[in-house]
Amino acid sequence: MRLLRPRPGPLRAPRRPGRRLLGVLLLTAVAGTGCFGGGGDSGSGGESPRRPPVSSAPLGNVVPAPASVRPSGPGYTLAPAAVIRVDDRPAVRAVGDYLAAVLRPSTGYRLPVTPGAGADGIQLRLDPARRDLGAEGYLLTSSQATVSVVAREPAGLFRGVQTLRQLLPPAVEKDTRQTAVWRFPGGTITDTPRYAYRGAMLDVARHFFTVAQVKRYIDQLALYKINKLHLHLTDDQGWRIAIDSRPKLTTVGAATAVGGGKGGFYTKAQYREIVAYAASRHMDVIPEIGMPGHTAAAIASYPELSCHGFPDPVHTGLDTGFSSLCVGKEETYDFVEDVIRELAAMTPGEYLHIGGDEADSTSKKDYRTFMDRVRKIVAKHGKKVMAWHEIAGAGADGDVLAQYWGTDRTEKAERKRVADAVKKGTKLILSPADRVYLDMQYTYRDSIGLSWAGRVEVDRSYDWDPARYLKDVGVPDEAVLGVEAPIWTETLVNSAQLEQMAFPRLLGVAEKGWSGGGIPWAEYEPRLAAQAGRMDALGIAFHRSPTVAWPKN
Repeated sequence: MRLLRPRPGPLRAPRRPGRRLLGVLLLTAVAGTGCFGGGGDSGSGGESPRRPPVSSAPLGNVVPAPASVRPSGPGYTLAPAAVIRVDDRPAVRAVGDYLAAVLRPSTGYRLPVTPGAGADGIQLRLDPARRDLGAEGYLLTSSQATVSVVAREPAGLFRGVQTLRQLLPPAVEKDTRQTAVWRFPGGTITDTPRYAYRGAMLDVARHFFTVAQVKRYIDQLALYKINKLHLHLTDDQGWRIAIDSRPKLTTVGAATAVGGGKGGFYTKAQYREIVAYAASRHMDVIPEIGMPGHTAAAIASYPELSCHGFPDPVHTGLDTGFSSLCVGKEETYDFVEDVIRELAAMTPGEYLHIGGDEADSTSKKDYRTFMDRVRKIVAKHGKKVMAWHEIAGAGADGDVLAQYWGTDRTEKAERKRVADAVKKGTKLILSPADRVYLDMQYTYRDSIGLSWAGRVEVDRSYDWDPARYLKDVGVPDEAVLGVEAPIWTETLVNSAQLEQMAFPRLLGVAEKGWSGGGIPWAEYEPRLAAQAGRMDALGIAFHRSPTVAWPKN
């Protein structure tokens, strides 16, 4: 991470160049037709005329942009007697319960989740024959009688429910009863993601964030169809996960944070709670244990892990690149084995992130030796390796998923090393620091955040295309599995600060991951602006960028 210098299988989703943009342009041409409160009431008995109507959004006026939007008719009005109909699968029932929990506080309706068929209400169902929808796609249909979401897999139902939420007035997100007509615009949305990996990284090592704070962030990510939470659990300034075989990691290594403030860590039960909560939002947790650098907290806990062998205090400053595990000691690999074994047992997802960045105190030869051994340890415990893109210099191949964090200024030689690894089968996740590092300041006026990669306003954060980002060094579109937005917390100590830096740039990253890079800023910006009321209703104190024409309050 990133202070001393600028960073220089089946995961693939189907590609549909041009189709999504065409659907959005169609939406623009017909926006408002049959989509607003005041005409065509229906549904399960309609709404009382004494309630003032609140307009619903035009169909498809959501983030991320859907693949295909076909507006038609007045749509479905949610009435007090409405039900949520599900089939008898527990996973479908869980999505129905989730939707009911979102809608009940603001509408004041009972919204029972009911198994069995019917021709009314909100309908959620799986159709295994819809192979075209893949693992996360969905078909959403809104008519006067009903609004339905059909998917091949439960994750697709969950993604469709996020679109349902955005088609209702923003007040639906409030946790107290609101006065409104809850109308879904009429028509059909058919939607599948551009990339199967759409991630966000939360650094809990520099400053610790509680289970409740992480859950809040998970819920915010889920609304925009993010499906990977990368938890940066260890660094020079703190170790944040309990390892039974190495208790000093938490008694010593977790005691502090950047600036010497209060530390913290997750017990195994708390980590499992986070993993289960993310899974309930159809999101995988990818834990990161940074190695061989960024290890001062581990070495302070177990001095034998260093080559000099004497204890150092846990580091509380901002400098990086000075720490390293001792590559030549067998004690180092015993330690790595203990940590990976226990972490893998708690992590159902397929990837473990092993860091690998800014190992400036490790020779190139030692770095390669270390990464070769650690990759084998990860594989031994049934997981796949994910690492920062420096692993490209250590013989990365088809068994590795590399996370690229370079900038527009990254030297071509470094980008070529990544391209050479891709030729050997390495796949990539793109996290260009001067586009999607959410802790970068927006402007020089910001009092929090960093600026080593530049200051990144909302429009610049959006202005890039994952499919073409490394094309000049020969990285093909097919090598890119997705995108991820990291947020580092050297200067961020609470959820309000986290959200101020993440929002609204996170929405643009979500759009790049789900909708692809072909939709221009001029089309995205009005849809982003329309999210202001929703973020307000959710209590997100987002950055009101002057590059966006936000609605006047």
